[in-house]
Amino acid sequence: MATIAQRSGRFRGKAGRAKGKAGVAARRGLWGVARIVSLITSIVVGLIVLAIVLVLLEASRSNAIVDWLVGAGDWLSNPFHGIVSLDSHKATVAVNWGLAALVYALIGGFIARLLRR
Repeated sequence: MATIAQRSGRFRGKAGRAKGKAGVAARRGLWGVARIVSLITSIVVGLIVLAIVLVLLEASRSNAIVDWLVGAGDWLSNPFHGIVSLDSHKATVAVNWGLAALVYALIGGFIARLLRR
């Protein structure tokens, strides 16, 4: 009869320990990838939200930094343009770009969670 320690895999021998270490290394690697996915997702969502704020505050597009940030937000939210069409340009930008930020956050979070499993 096998003891509890043997059944739980504590005494697997050298081959079993090597497989266990490989699994831990692979898990660590996927955790690293998940962290990178989370970081990229945060940057994308942050850019879109910052661009929304700049549009709502009517920041001067003649400033190169403001122009780049709003352009980046516009480019990242391009697939979501025209989903909602409201009377005000600001409201339309806020809703469409906000929807883009929400979708990016949900998808990026889901991918990161899958990688951490």
